[in-house]
Amino acid sequence: MRFLDVKTDFAFKKVFGSEQSKHILISFLNALLDYQGGDTITDLTIIDPYQAPKILGMKDTYVDVKAVCANGNTVIIEMQVLNVEGFEKRVLYNAAKAYSAQLGKGEKYHLLNPVIALTLTDFVMFPDQPEVFSHYRLLEKQTLAQYSGDLELVFIELPKFTKELPELATISDKWVYFVKNAGSLDYVPDTLQADPCIVDAFGIANQAGLTEEELEAQERRFDFLRVQRAFQDQLKDAVEQRLLTEEKLLKKELEYRQILEKQREAEKKQEAAEARAAEAEHIKAVNIARNLLDILDDATIAQKTGLTVEEVSALR
Repeated sequence: MRFLDVKTDFAFKKVFGSEQSKHILISFLNALLDYQGGDTITDLTIIDPYQAPKILGMKDTYVDVKAVCANGNTVIIEMQVLNVEGFEKRVLYNAAKAYSAQLGKGEKYHLLNPVIALTLTDFVMFPDQPEVFSHYRLLEKQTLAQYSGDLELVFIELPKFTKELPELATISDKWVYFVKNAGSLDYVPDTLQADPCIVDAFGIANQAGLTEEELEAQERRFDFLRVQRAFQDQLKDAVEQRLLTEEKLLKKELEYRQILEKQREAEKKQEAAEARAAEAEHIKAVNIARNLLDILDDATIAQKTGLTVEEVSALR
């Protein structure tokens, strides 16, 4: 038995956004969003995740799954495999668009309902944070008082989740494990069979139930991801190599500057020593010349001492 890699958008939408996925998505969202002890989701409607702009010139966007809960709250779920430039802004953009798109022309702002953007990444998005889950809301900068809970961003970084099957203690752990590892499993582990929704999710992800077109679409997606990851790895290697080369050049330049500085210091010391020696010789010559002033003429004294005739004449 083989299962789809749920980290691809095709498989993620099939497992969590298809017609038979409603109860699966409810279990999934309750497990991952019930961190604050709030009301659980009892019902929802899965809708087309395509977010078409209402204003001419605005950007079209896609999310993997979009659902409206029974209480009116909107949840948009996205599975992102590649760490593309500007991704963090896209998450915020999609959430803001989903929030603003609720109102029609002339409708009142109090009709707006909260939007939660749940994003799962197959890469580390926040390297300075060890937590698998991250939650963001609008808060006052100094007191951290909440301005509004209407817009919330929730991130799950799969590479940070390192628990193995015996360590799965909560339903949240099990769902994250399912998303991260389903594609590498060939059976449903006993630990995960205790939850019927996860078992159903494995049933949808079972490749045996896919049509030839669906298998082909999944393989095309894998090929695309392999090419993109290879390109990103090459680009990363090139950047690292360039940085390494620049670091070596900077190190060589620093060493060269240090050598030059030492040479300059040595030259200054040599010049100072030579100046002191020349001054001592000059003083010695002047003293000798003074002793010869009443014996020899200026030209002879200058010849004997190395002084100029003018210097000898000045001593008189």
